[in-house]
Amino acid sequence: MNYYIGIDLGTSSCKGILTDSKAKIIKIASREYDVIYPHSGWSEQNPEDWLKAVNEILAELSEGIEDDVRGISFGGQMHGLVLLDDKDEVIRPAILWNDGRTGKETEYLNTVVGKEKLSEYTANIAFAGFTAPKILWVKENEPENFNKIRKICLPKDYIAYKLTGVFSTDYSDASGMLLLDVKNKCWSNEMCEICSVKKEWLPKLYESWQVTGKPKAEYGLKNAVVTAGAGDNAAAAVGTGTVGIGDCNISLGTSGTVFISQEGFSVDKNNALHSFAHANGKWHLMGCILSAASCNKWWIEDILRSDDYDGAVSDAGLGENNVWFLPYLMGERSPHNDVDARGVFFGMSADTTREQMSTAVLEGVSFALRDCVDTARESGVSINRANLCGGGAKSKLWRKILANVLDCEITMTESEQGPSLGAAILSMVGAGEYATVEDAVEATVNASVVSKPDDALVAKYNEKYKVFKALYPALKDVYKKAAEKI
Repeated sequence: MNYYIGIDLGTSSCKGILTDSKAKIIKIASREYDVIYPHSGWSEQNPEDWLKAVNEILAELSEGIEDDVRGISFGGQMHGLVLLDDKDEVIRPAILWNDGRTGKETEYLNTVVGKEKLSEYTANIAFAGFTAPKILWVKENEPENFNKIRKICLPKDYIAYKLTGVFSTDYSDASGMLLLDVKNKCWSNEMCEICSVKKEWLPKLYESWQVTGKPKAEYGLKNAVVTAGAGDNAAAAVGTGTVGIGDCNISLGTSGTVFISQEGFSVDKNNALHSFAHANGKWHLMGCILSAASCNKWWIEDILRSDDYDGAVSDAGLGENNVWFLPYLMGERSPHNDVDARGVFFGMSADTTREQMSTAVLEGVSFALRDCVDTARESGVSINRANLCGGGAKSKLWRKILANVLDCEITMTESEQGPSLGAAILSMVGAGEYATVEDAVEATVNASVVSKPDDALVAKYNEKYKVFKALYPALKDVYKKAAEKI
């Protein structure tokens, strides 16, 4: 039997799955690691922790079947900056996707270089989480480290490099660096010059299903090929079958994403959504909110000191809750692009209950996702159905709230593995099990409707959303003033 391994290099943990050629999951392995917060709003990790986790997972999944593993691929947290020196050693801890230190650099790129030029060069404007602003931050604040740079990696690509010895990345993950000319699928000469990046520091570009190499001999996987893999959202889209024109996938993980598959390249008029390459060789639009299921975890575990997620809320009185929550715990990306934004509860009174506040957290994240969905709809995209994945998707109540806030059917796939399953499917294409990503998805992914909107509740949430939508503009200047005093 042929086996395939998909690795999901996440923010809080790494998960690997072993599947057969029909994507039936045979075995799952995972390892956790720490996130480092050196300062408020900063977020880092040690790449060696990733490598240790992946090595242990590969050994566990392949034990006893080493010769039957035919393919390995990755889905990985995007945008993270991994710097290597001339000895291929890590120069400093990786700066992660949700790190907010690059406000100055982001503003420079958007205002001095200019959003119009950035969009022309890369199809996107600068967001604090992107890789290019991080590079500029290192250049300005850690010149001794910048001068050591010989390779610039994204998180999953650092692991792939250690696994194969091949310095590579894929177009979907590279799209989020703000160094890639997304439309033409090549590194941007202009952006490299702006960021003082030498092209030889950057990896070779591949489509996500293309073979980049083979595991080194010490891994004992002599019959396996390694494919380039994809950014976690593009990999999750493959794992949920989101590869057709207009297909939509929403992820409720640490962050939240709205992912819309497209046949051709396009850019929304305000660059509020990201315009990225897809793992199937085409393109997609994506909106990203920096805090999604992590908001619920923060509220239930850190604030309420509980582990009872189900008991915190009920569906009684949905749409009638007079408490609102802005889920900007780590700043916000789409559509506001504001590193200074912070979480807010609004509307509380003397009789406000804990349950109302808990419900407001779920609703607030859902409203923030609607900001992204509405931006896509305003660009002419029709979204009547969305597939849901990520840890938050396990909540039946959250699924119900989302269906009514977004006014669309919510589906889920039989497997909840998302990026790791997408990575395994990409490895199948690279190994020749299937001719195309679309063929592989058709043969392996099944989804069913889990929640439908109710007209009466949709109307209630439309009214509640109006208040939510008014809160950020009212607080924007306050956020900035507060950040200046910190």
